[in-house]
Amino acid sequence: MTTTQIAQSATTFPGSTRVEMIMGRPVSVDIRTALPARELTPLLDDAFAWLRWVDDTFSPARPDSQISRLNRGGTIRQVPELIEVLHRCDELSEATGGWFEPRIGGVIDPSGYIKGWALERLSRALSNAGAGDHRITAGNDIRVRGSSAPGRRWRVGIRDPRTDAVRKVVFAHDLGVATSGGSAVVDPHTGRLADGPGSVTVIGPDLGLADGYATAIYAMGPVRGRRFAADLAGAGPYETMIITRDGQEITTPGFLGHSGTQARLAG
Repeated sequence: MTTTQIAQSATTFPGSTRVEMIMGRPVSVDIRTALPARELTPLLDDAFAWLRWVDDTFSPARPDSQISRLNRGGTIRQVPELIEVLHRCDELSEATGGWFEPRIGGVIDPSGYIKGWALERLSRALSNAGAGDHRITAGNDIRVRGSSAPGRRWRVGIRDPRTDAVRKVVFAHDLGVATSGGSAVVDPHTGRLADGPGSVTVIGPDLGLADGYATAIYAMGPVRGRRFAADLAGAGPYETMIITRDGQEITTPGFLGHSGTQARLAG
């Protein structure tokens, strides 16, 4: 499925939005920078070609992906991005005390990091190509940069993946937003499904890291996850919102700094 829409309202930037099915979900790239169609079209073509390449290379569900070949002990291509991703995953494992772990039972699966990493790389590439005002959305991972309209920050509704209700709205010119809890997360210490909270959202400057942290905090469970989230916020620019299974919201102090007056909506 592919749709392209050209925004012509005087209150928004001209630009283009395209949606395609990648990684088993709709992925949208919304560019608001005023560029001519002859530049926007190839930019979007390249954007989705990159995302398809990432899926073909890193998906453990694809038998011919490099990850699947690696897990079978087969021959793999010399792909610099593969080395980078595995290195970043090892760093996340160390930073989270092993709660983010791409190697479980001898099988490598970077799924808790790869989507955020791919969108982060794409966002940087779009900026370098002159499309600095954009929003990329893939499921519960969102990367915004620049402005949604002249002088306006992007408005991002954070949804509870269990109910699809919007629980918080954040406003930003440059931010990654990753939410874990919409799909199964494995406890790396037991190999069983994690008994996590309802959901975990981490926001920060690098969507790949935010994605990995959200996965780890969810796997930790409510008590350990809250402590780690507080330490993470105290050490750097990553803030966390945890929604408990009974619907309560627990946020680190800096998270509220990104929220507007309409912090809670009903769906």
